[in-house]
Amino acid sequence: MACFVVPAAEAIVVTAVYLAAKKREMKIESPKLADENKFESNENKLTWSKRLGWLMGLLWGGVVLLAFEHFWHGEVVPFPPFLSAMATPEDKAQMLHEMSTVGVGMAISVTAAWGVFCAVLEAKVKKIKKSVRKEA
Repeated sequence: MACFVVPAAEAIVVTAVYLAAKKREMKIESPKLADENKFESNENKLTWSKRLGWLMGLLWGGVVLLAFEHFWHGEVVPFPPFLSAMATPEDKAQMLHEMSTVGVGMAISVTAAWGVFCAVLEAKVKKIKKSVRKEA
């Protein structure tokens, strides 16, 4: 019914952290770009904003798909209270239970998958850098 609300809340927090990280990285990089390294790009670096961007994409993509699916089945309606489960107290209890079990489980599993992906990618980057150093 409303399981997508928990990942949506996480996506909002991740988006805020992403914007702050991006702003901080731009503040750090702008003096470097003003110097003689004008043509260096940040594309090949695994910055926190890039990693958070991946998590943000995973979360927002899932939220949009789940919200559409719930809308399709009539669980989300375009008029107040917007969630059909808010109509009766019994449905509210069921909705809160679903949010605390399914919603939290989805948010944790997406974040864990993202963490594993970032860890594997970081290990690969370190391995490549090590092999490049040996060749040089």
